[in-house]
Amino acid sequence: MTAGRPERGTSVSTVLGRRLGSELLRMRETRGLRQAHAAEALTASVPKVAKMERGLVPMRDPDIRALCHLYGMDDSGTVTRLLSLAKLDRERRKAKGWWHHSPNAGALAEYVALEDVASRIRNWQLSLVPGLCQTREYARALEVSYGAWQDPDEIEQIVEVRLRRQARLGGERPLQLYAVVWEAALRQLVGGAEVMRKQLEQLIDLAELPNVKLQVLPYRAGGHPCVSGPFNIVSFAENEAVDVVHVDGIASTVWMEDAEDSATYAAFFDRTARLSLAPRDSVTLIDTIRKEL
Repeated sequence: MTAGRPERGTSVSTVLGRRLGSELLRMRETRGLRQAHAAEALTASVPKVAKMERGLVPMRDPDIRALCHLYGMDDSGTVTRLLSLAKLDRERRKAKGWWHHSPNAGALAEYVALEDVASRIRNWQLSLVPGLCQTREYARALEVSYGAWQDPDEIEQIVEVRLRRQARLGGERPLQLYAVVWEAALRQLVGGAEVMRKQLEQLIDLAELPNVKLQVLPYRAGGHPCVSGPFNIVSFAENEAVDVVHVDGIASTVWMEDAEDSATYAAFFDRTARLSLAPRDSVTLIDTIRKEL
């Protein structure tokens, strides 16, 4: 688990690199070896090994094989899984998407980099419409209310970054989006009644897409497992890739990067989804709220 903005080397995202490095670190410590032993096996320096274990540099296949042999992890399943993880990480580091050139992507850049190569996103929201579903007016109203900008011109630039993400819902490889939203997010008048009316109309339209599943957790559901806050579960097409959980707070970002954590969040998401309205009934509720405005 990593809090705040992660350290970055030459990568677009170090999430997968940190996961790979942490596994190799665990294997080394289990064997009671020091970084100097790993450096000797790789004919490398100790600082380089430290960077590898912290996910700051891409890892070559020969280095992974050598370390697995040193740590006594020669079974083909383990080696293949780590090699696949390293390949995914190298591909992510080479990616130079539009966010890479946007000065206003900010802390969102690493998440967008993962979202761009993801196959599926499960999103739970307590008080906001999911970012991938927001209208321009809704997103602008949020940025105005945040007040983090110094110049009003920055607002439109930030809104543009957020809206460009929505291209992933279409195209040749559309992202599978499964969003569960608390009813409060639909009734909160972000930007006023007219902005919310158009926002709810867009949610209804998006719910018709074959790659979008939308459910609403109604007030009457009472207590639920995900009351503590919103999160995203990012999944990848590759079988070897473990889901990554992204939790964005007020002052920090937390990444859950191991199988146990991602499974816990997935279970909480599923329980909350079971308490929510079915997709068709969710659209009916959204339309009812829209008509009330």
